[in-house]
Amino acid sequence: MLGQALSEQEACMRSVYACAAEIVCPPAGSPPEFAVRLGEIPASFFTARKNIFSTLFYSTYLALDIPLARRMLYGKLNHLFRIWVTSADNLLDDEDKCVLPLAMPGASRVMREVVALMAADRVMSRLLSAAVSDGTLSARQADALSCESLRCLLPSAAQEASEEGGVVTRPAPEYVLETIHVLKTGLLFNIPFLGVDFVEDAVDCDKVNRLKRALMTFGAACQILDDVRDMARDFVERRHNYVLSVLAHERPRVLEDWARRDIKAGDRLYFDVLPVSLAAAKLGYQRLAGACKVLQEERVIVSGAPVMRMAFSMFTALDLEDLAHACSFI
Repeated sequence: MLGQALSEQEACMRSVYACAAEIVCPPAGSPPEFAVRLGEIPASFFTARKNIFSTLFYSTYLALDIPLARRMLYGKLNHLFRIWVTSADNLLDDEDKCVLPLAMPGASRVMREVVALMAADRVMSRLLSAAVSDGTLSARQADALSCESLRCLLPSAAQEASEEGGVVTRPAPEYVLETIHVLKTGLLFNIPFLGVDFVEDAVDCDKVNRLKRALMTFGAACQILDDVRDMARDFVERRHNYVLSVLAHERPRVLEDWARRDIKAGDRLYFDVLPVSLAAAKLGYQRLAGACKVLQEERVIVSGAPVMRMAFSMFTALDLEDLAHACSFI
């Protein structure tokens, strides 16, 4: 099923890029040196590793027996969500994770992301319009998806906005797990159900709810591992972080010591507090394993594969291979 999901998701991505290429082009008479176009799409964009989450999301449509035309539409919308979220992160975090490559003059980082966001919005309008024309959606359904595609992102956007000025005091670790992580990442793992919720009347609602809970748990568990990996960056930039909250409440002298050091965002601080880091990694791993078990039961991922191994593979996917070697709980 994951193989079929990856193949169909790739087709969705290529469709999004083809539509973007038609939209992102300079008007007639523009000076060549100021032309803006869609750039070349690297083959690496379509690899399995680059699309772990997108493939997982798409597999839920296969598990729910959603017809091809609509699941392909939802796959395209998922890729647009990915462009929106990644471009917003690039703007907020001064990063350069490219999802919609653009060929434009200069080395502008900000304007490149602004154009990517605007282009993705227009691609969505065209896709929804086409879906109405070919009978895949009704006009009412298309309008609902257009409106809800913004609304479902607002809680996550509000959470990100709350961190822009930096975290003054670190909340309790439980608050980070139950509120911050749910808003920051968990909700993003329920976005694939936008079309399911507003269009699909024949799906098994209980099954949908089980899948939603499992994917939200999976996403929040990945965020725990992200917090371990990004400890230094989140310390320097004063962002919410589960491990930093544990240290603030249980070992505040560690943070006081780090404040006197020249910490760089790329430092692997988790080795400085290995017992705490491993405890967080174990928590993330256990939640990943629980989510994978449910996804197996619901036929989203292959049955029979060792759940623990699938969960542990996320350490590699999330760039925590060096910590994985220190894990004794596997």
